[in-house]
Amino acid sequence: MKAAIVTGPGQAPACAEFQDPTAAEGEVLVTVRAAAISQLVRARASGRHYSFDGHCPFVAGVDGTGTLPDGRRVYFAMPRAPFGAMAERAPVREGFCVPLPDDLDDIRAAALANPGMSSWMALRERAAMQPGETVLVNGATGVSGQLAVQIARHMGAGRIVATGRNPEALARLKTLGADEVIPLTSDPQDLKARFEASFAAGVDVVLDYLWGPSALAILDAATHARPADARRRFVQIGSLTGAEIALPGAWLRSSAIELMGSGIGSVAMPRLIASVRDLLAEADAAGLEIATETIPLADVTAAWADSATSARQVITIA
Repeated sequence: MKAAIVTGPGQAPACAEFQDPTAAEGEVLVTVRAAAISQLVRARASGRHYSFDGHCPFVAGVDGTGTLPDGRRVYFAMPRAPFGAMAERAPVREGFCVPLPDDLDDIRAAALANPGMSSWMALRERAAMQPGETVLVNGATGVSGQLAVQIARHMGAGRIVATGRNPEALARLKTLGADEVIPLTSDPQDLKARFEASFAAGVDVVLDYLWGPSALAILDAATHARPADARRRFVQIGSLTGAEIALPGAWLRSSAIELMGSGIGSVAMPRLIASVRDLLAEADAAGLEIATETIPLADVTAAWADSATSARQVITIA
């Protein structure tokens, strides 16, 4: 079968012939229609993501949309290695497939699922956000962050603060539901003051897609805000601007902040799949918007090189 094959860590996938999969016990064979290139997909192909098992060659892609042998349209996740989503067929555990709503097409579902799930799962499963609470999205100008703003609004957030570097994207966030935007290009002292003012006004949940210096500045403001015993939840989702920070232990001892992660491993797979199911079921009602670029499987290598695109790249298979 045709597939996007990664031959070694750090290598871009190339379209070539790969062995045909067969479904093992408890699996179904999905005929794939679309699969998105996400940060998770790129990180696994680079060998840097903690979920990568280190074995090559393998087929790129962690999730997608397709049809079951009986013709039902589904979203699927985590095909059995070395198979992946960017192939004509993928063997997937039955429990890792969810039906697609009739009003949601394959391309849009594949584009929305991974970036949308990141904030849906963080808000529902990890932070247990309540309607009326204030949410700060750190790194909101990317695809995942823009969806996080929309999803927080759909879930009833009372106020949404968004950060980012791209001025045009920051301006657009206000049309997507953000009440306040904070440019991360500000002078460090000004940025510190802006974060302190946000927490003085009340921030209940932080969704962090960046880590690095901005996350440290937010944690500084969160742990020193009054009252110290207020329940503030900081959910770490991505690390686009730094893998590590120097976090003083005293900040955690002197406040009631809850520091947690959200990703593969922090939430059991059945709950993760349920988050995607709920997200896709409510995508239309929530009016979720995402810029999408469709690319045929044969052109996957060229698409992989275009990492600066602001649109979600979706590889079409059939």
